[in-house]
Amino acid sequence: MAALVFFEGLWELSLAPLRPGGSWLALKVVPLAWVWFSLVRGKRRARQVASLMLPLFAAEGIVRAMTESGRHAYVATVATALALAALGAILLSFRAEEK
Repeated sequence: MAALVFFEGLWELSLAPLRPGGSWLALKVVPLAWVWFSLVRGKRRARQVASLMLPLFAAEGIVRAMTESGRHAYVATVATALALAALGAILLSFRAEEK
């Protein structure tokens, strides 16, 4: 989750911004960062919120990977992989909690 927060910020600020020089789309990391801090504290509600938010970040990455080219598509693919990995980890944590 931490890697996703930092990568999403870098994506819109320097790696492959929507507009040259960065864009306001970088603010999309604010909800992720808020959830991340709660995840660090081990809050169940934060895992629930993250499990609802992460598919949206994965979907954005998939769409941008398919519609953009070059470095932009590669960065979107990495962001998608990070979002799916974080989602998988959170879903596994729910399963581990049940046992």
